[in-house]
Amino acid sequence: MAVANSQDSYYLSLLALAERFRTQEPANIKMCLQCLQAVLTFSPPPKVEARTHLQLANLLIKYTKNTQLAREHLELAWTLSMNIVGFDDVRFEAASELAKIYEQTGETSNAKTLLQRAIELSRQNVFWHCRLLFQTAQMGLSEYDYATAGALLQNGLDYCHMQGIAYNQLLFLLSKIMVFLLEGRGGGEVQALLSQANQSVEQYNGPQGQKEHLRVFYLVLMVCHNLNSGQVKSVKPALKQLQQSIQNITQLSEQEVIPNSTSEMFAWLPREQLCVLVYLVSVMHSMQAGYMEKAQKYTDKALLQIDKLKAEENSSILGSLQLLFLEHSVMCHLIIGSKAQAIKEIARVCRLLQADTKQLQAHRAQLHTLLAVYAMSMNNSTAAELQFNAALRTSKNRDLWIFANLNLAVVYLRCQRERDFAAIMDRINPDTLPTQSQSLRAASFYVQGLHAFFTARHNDGKRFLRESLKMANAEDLNRLTSCSLVLLGHIFLALGNPREALNMVTPAMQLASKIPDLHLQLWSSAILKDLHRLFGDTSHEQESSQSHLNFSQTLLTDHVTASHLPEHQLINWTDGPFPLPLPPGPDRVQQ
Repeated sequence: MAVANSQDSYYLSLLALAERFRTQEPANIKMCLQCLQAVLTFSPPPKVEARTHLQLANLLIKYTKNTQLAREHLELAWTLSMNIVGFDDVRFEAASELAKIYEQTGETSNAKTLLQRAIELSRQNVFWHCRLLFQTAQMGLSEYDYATAGALLQNGLDYCHMQGIAYNQLLFLLSKIMVFLLEGRGGGEVQALLSQANQSVEQYNGPQGQKEHLRVFYLVLMVCHNLNSGQVKSVKPALKQLQQSIQNITQLSEQEVIPNSTSEMFAWLPREQLCVLVYLVSVMHSMQAGYMEKAQKYTDKALLQIDKLKAEENSSILGSLQLLFLEHSVMCHLIIGSKAQAIKEIARVCRLLQADTKQLQAHRAQLHTLLAVYAMSMNNSTAAELQFNAALRTSKNRDLWIFANLNLAVVYLRCQRERDFAAIMDRINPDTLPTQSQSLRAASFYVQGLHAFFTARHNDGKRFLRESLKMANAEDLNRLTSCSLVLLGHIFLALGNPREALNMVTPAMQLASKIPDLHLQLWSSAILKDLHRLFGDTSHEQESSQSHLNFSQTLLTDHVTASHLPEHQLINWTDGPFPLPLPPGPDRVQQ
């Protein structure tokens, strides 16, 4: 008995000492680990042994790269906890962390089996049952298994309804809507769920902090659903409400965000990351509406905020958000005519992706698309075709696939490759386009109008472009409106109707300058120059000629600069290592 008491005092003292080393400033993790390892030599009771294995694993995961040793400790913690009545916190935390390691090392089958077993055992523990369901659903999402993810979230929704936990139930409902949006579902099904979620969020009477988090989650989904549908004008009230709601969240005290019970210790994202996400949604809206300077301003602010947050904790969600902002920034620079800056930012994206193979697979199609659009802006049709085809092979997103096809069609039209254009005609037919997006349908009508122009079917061209204009105007798609107007002007000029051409190209030029879109300004000024000459308006002809010369010189200078950059080699990359020395830099994601 005395020996047992002596052993108890030894391991209890070691546990206390380990905690002291862990919490001191600065923490001495090496000594903490040694103390915990020493605890195990005294054959402590099963509960202490299991918890110590879990503590060792958590420290190894957080402070070292010794994944194998962490795995061994977690497996022991899980096995030991299975023989102890109760002890949910250790059992399910060990299962959750062990599943993450299995997933990281490519053993997804083991991870799923383990999580399924933990889910079965956790039905009496609301917090862990919900957390494990969310984790397993997330694993399904990462594999693009939307059906499994949706089913797991529905299970969570039903479970929380039975348990009477409104907050968690709403999180499962909103997460289910998010999966539907990622899957590409649209129309009435998503709209009905959004209406249900909106009503439930407004009726929720829990802590203010929880209610605002739910409201932001709902509004982000609502805005994204509208933007995916090309409803840029219609979504403005919801976007303003979202921006107001995120301000409300940032002003809440710590006390106001504490949940009612431990069963509700969930949040979609931390406050700081929510702010970044709202910036992203605002950038998406500005890009679709054609406000490039506004989009770039939001992007710059958000990237600075991400750098600050990554310095504190480099989570995968921050890496994903950073990539999305950079992708939008590249498109922004291409539109305003800064090709050299665009390819530098594409190289920055490559550096981030090179350091994280999982992110590379997730963003591969977007990267090919960015390189293709850059190649188009550099008038390199061979590279553009190469990259668009690579995007089509790797894309798992229906709207990105349509976007790539529409632009590939433009490449074929520019190169007068009628047979190749005809081969993809069915993919871009506006009447059968497999999307809910009004902006993509409007763009499809524009491409049909462009095809009619190149084949001298001017009446067909006018019909297609008027349809594109009607749809673009209805939702303030300024860039598409400008494109359609200038092409209509070109058609009227070809038909010998300069007055009508001027009525089209003048507002097109005004919109292009407002965006600003340098290529559209160049095109518009070229037509305006010819129109003013026809009217004998020497003053305006000279003004348009000077504008055209200025735009040409700006674009040419930037073209030469971009073509001489080492990053320009990326346009020929389709697989394997990126074809240029990419320094680690501050953007490298640690594995």
